[in-house]
Amino acid sequence: MRHLLHVILCVALGLTGFAAESHGAPADGNPWKAGVAAVLITPEKELWMAGYASRNKPAEGKETELYGKAVALEDAQGARLVMVTLDLIGVPRTLRKSLEKRCGEAYKLPPEGLLLNASHTHSGPEFRVGRLPWDDGNLKPTRDSEAYGEHLEEQLFKLIGEALDHLSPAKLGYSHARAGFAMNRRLPSPKGYQNSPNPDGPVDQSVPVLRVEGEGGKLLAVVFGYACHNTSLALYKWNADYAGYAQEFLQANHPGTVALFMMGCGGDQNPYPRKTVEMAQQHGRALANGVETALSVAPREVNGPLRSAYGEVALDYDAIPTAEEFRQRLESKNKVEADHAKRFLARLDAGEKLAMSYPCPVQVIRFGDDLVLVAIGGETCVDYSLRLKKELAGEAAVWIAGYSNDVMGYIPSRRVREEGGYEATEAMRYSRTHPAPWAPTLEEKIIGKVHELDRGLKR
Repeated sequence: MRHLLHVILCVALGLTGFAAESHGAPADGNPWKAGVAAVLITPEKELWMAGYASRNKPAEGKETELYGKAVALEDAQGARLVMVTLDLIGVPRTLRKSLEKRCGEAYKLPPEGLLLNASHTHSGPEFRVGRLPWDDGNLKPTRDSEAYGEHLEEQLFKLIGEALDHLSPAKLGYSHARAGFAMNRRLPSPKGYQNSPNPDGPVDQSVPVLRVEGEGGKLLAVVFGYACHNTSLALYKWNADYAGYAQEFLQANHPGTVALFMMGCGGDQNPYPRKTVEMAQQHGRALANGVETALSVAPREVNGPLRSAYGEVALDYDAIPTAEEFRQRLESKNKVEADHAKRFLARLDAGEKLAMSYPCPVQVIRFGDDLVLVAIGGETCVDYSLRLKKELAGEAAVWIAGYSNDVMGYIPSRRVREEGGYEATEAMRYSRTHPAPWAPTLEEKIIGKVHELDRGLKR
């Protein structure tokens, strides 16, 4: 049944129309080939949902479908890149590593040639892809959620292969516009930083757009980004939130085109107003209008060569509590803090040595001298986008994405880390991976890794 749905989806989106076998001259003399594919990834069972700790029951149906989409690019020298976007809460490290290995073996795709980005919808499923050594077996996800993760990996592995199989002559162009519904959500108050609209806080309302055209100027795909949490909704139904609605609107306006949303550095940004389906649709329309505005102007031609680099940077934890300190926290009136202490105390009592750092993925992709795309793991706060756009500014347009290749927790900037609050330290208490908040050095480490990889591409 799921295979039939995929076939129907491909026809509905017009994918068969550009799954050409031709390997002839590039469209309009532009030295690119491109292929696009999409697959339905809406859970068939009522799984537990991801994103809000307050949920106390599984999903109860769906408002929209959830999709995985891929666009494959190949330059004149044969260098390849596949960008995969997902209507999901995040990308587990285990999923990234498994797909990286399998795609390398089956498709000869190098690690730097694969980019996975999650929209971070809070109306999608909780799932796993393989067990981690530190899993305590006391998670809400059931065996059905684990089975979903296993099936998802198979779907994405095939999706990447299909996009590569569909490579045909193409032309790339870049433009950008704006959408105004994102707002900083860290409001200073006498009690610290609260999760409320802060119109004076930093924000990145840019809408970067990469258009992929086939022969005859046919718009095959449009990849677009925005830096804002997909938290318009808190339903018990599957929903791709504003990013999903934006993709739907664009595909309706451009029959045969596949729209792919790439999440930006929206870790400390929320869509306002929120909490209803109508608001999510309104934000989706606003974002789609931004994309349409970008598509309405002559784009910047994006040429090759395609150069990409992928690496990991060890993010140090702040002082890790001792067993005695964890034991003292068991008495905390804050249940989240007490539960966190219980998990890590059990690991220490079992003789385990806790990790001192965690590997954060960083990816840099250069499209000739026309566009540089940076993808950082985790729930990256907006300061990373604002800073890197300045530091990488030059001839090439700059696009910064977060939530890429591994969404392991919030990635605060040094400013946010020092200010404190949810994104800075408090969210880490929900983690089964991290024994302590990040050390204040994380911003410089990540930014330094970006520049290191970028320098290597320029040589």
